[in-house]
Amino acid sequence: MPAAFQIHAYAVFILAGIVVACLLTAYRLKQRGADGWYVVDIALWGVVLGIIGARTFHVLTHPADYFGAGADPWEVIRIWNGGIAIFGALIGGAIGVVVGCRSTGLRFTTVADAIAPGLLIAQAMGRLGNYFNHELFGAPTTLPWGLEIEASNPAFPIGLPETTLFHPTFLYEAIWNLVGAALILFLDRYRHLQWGKALSLYLIWYGAGRSVWETIRVDPSEMLWGIRVNVWMAFIAIAIGIVIWIMQSRAHKGLEPSPFRVGEEDGPSRVKSDTYSEAELASTPATKAKASEPVRAE
Repeated sequence: MPAAFQIHAYAVFILAGIVVACLLTAYRLKQRGADGWYVVDIALWGVVLGIIGARTFHVLTHPADYFGAGADPWEVIRIWNGGIAIFGALIGGAIGVVVGCRSTGLRFTTVADAIAPGLLIAQAMGRLGNYFNHELFGAPTTLPWGLEIEASNPAFPIGLPETTLFHPTFLYEAIWNLVGAALILFLDRYRHLQWGKALSLYLIWYGAGRSVWETIRVDPSEMLWGIRVNVWMAFIAIAIGIVIWIMQSRAHKGLEPSPFRVGEEDGPSRVKSDTYSEAELASTPATKAKASEPVRAE
């Protein structure tokens, strides 16, 4: 094996998280009446644009590392040296999902709701990579689960004793994300989390947790009005989640009529499902009334 070739634990966990998220999303898409293999078409766009967004957001929020005195501007594209941001990944990934939905005929809300719990699980798995890198840890602590960081670590705060323990903020976030994924999956058993509501719960849950864990991290970050940029992004995620929930609750009282957009219902990969009401496809008032009734999972 060439000496220059390295396998980074962080990358392995991220890739494993993507695989797990895709498998769960495929299963949930099939539950919703669409072929699970659609996840491949959507993931190709979502992952690629998510990585681009993650890197772009990181560079923009750490400009001194790439454009300051003595910095190498080419480092911007050397993503293998580290430096990605989850909020940038969410923005880029969302654009990718929109593109993927346009090419497959699926509703964006259907796909977003299917992705939501898997995304939290993938993020939790990615956070395990932070442990192996000994990065993104929190403030000093005397708690028994405090993390020991070697004093030679570039992120080790100057002036602290070598025996100092730190909050494992990545562990807190991983646990928080797994609990959130379990909550969404539990609530979705009742088929109420459609029209983007699972997505809204994801944004609210993740944003609430990140707004806390981010405040106790010691790694440098751009500040806006005395608050870390990622905390502001967490607040924005919460606000967007609340708005989606309120607007979709008012606009849609029943279930989604189909996992496909209007005019795309007869696609070749259509799968029968009891999850949807088929309201838009019904031809009589009686059928429409019956179709709009919520369907319970078995």
